[in-house]
Amino acid sequence: QVQLVESGGGLVQAGGSLRLSCAASVSIFSIKSMGWYRQAPGKQRELVARITIGGSLNYADSVKGRFTISRDNGQNTVYLQMNSLKPEDTAVYYCVAVPIHGSISVYWGQGTQVTVSS
Repeated sequence: QVQLVESGGGLVQAGGSLRLSCAASVSIFSIKSMGWYRQAPGKQRELVARITIGGSLNYADSVKGRFTISRDNGQNTVYLQMNSLKPEDTAVYYCVAVPIHGSISVYWGQGTQVTVSS
């Protein structure tokens, strides 16, 4: 079992910044990849950013150049630094972890709300 605890959401004005954190209950080296998805009202959940155990990074086109995903191996934590935020970034952000082993293929965090005002 992998538990993911998210923090860092909130309300910010357009152009501002937020940093999301996601702490895993297991060693980050037992996780194939971790990342962030988001879901805005009335829209499908979409991948925002992902980092693999090997350090490969993926970003949605809409956040490239503004968001940065990183990890702290010692803290088993992944971060999402969000800069130059736009109203369209408003969504619930979910941390996701894909473990290397186990019967469960993916774990989701509880979600954290990010609201960007214009």
